[in-house]
Amino acid sequence: MDKVIKFVVALFVVIAAASLAYVVFSAPPATAAPSSAVNDSIVYYFYGQGCPHCAKIEPFMENITRNYPDIDIRMLEVWYNQTNQQIYAQINAEAGISTPPGVPEVVIGKTVIVGEVDIPAKLEGYLQAIEKKK
Repeated sequence: MDKVIKFVVALFVVIAAASLAYVVFSAPPATAAPSSAVNDSIVYYFYGQGCPHCAKIEPFMENITRNYPDIDIRMLEVWYNQTNQQIYAQINAEAGISTPPGVPEVVIGKTVIVGEVDIPAKLEGYLQAIEKKK
């Protein structure tokens, strides 16, 4: 009788393991939730209200949004807006930046441009490339 119980328990364990393996390995892979970053057609401009560097390029950024109306340029204030701070951290992480560099900052996919000098010098070239893709 002891052997029968051991056999039934062993059979139960094998069936349970096989069932679990079937569920795990036959299920379709989970699809990732759509991510807003790593999308090189969205331009994120992060700035801080009261930041003197951001203030210097504010007219440039306003002109850029007018000159490229068909490009999705998202201007997000991150010093006082907690939701935008979370987006800032997420977008930087997706771009491969573990510690965000500060503001002003532009992120396009995995491209990061920082500062009042580099943003005006480089951003328009990236925007022209985005327009050509459309």
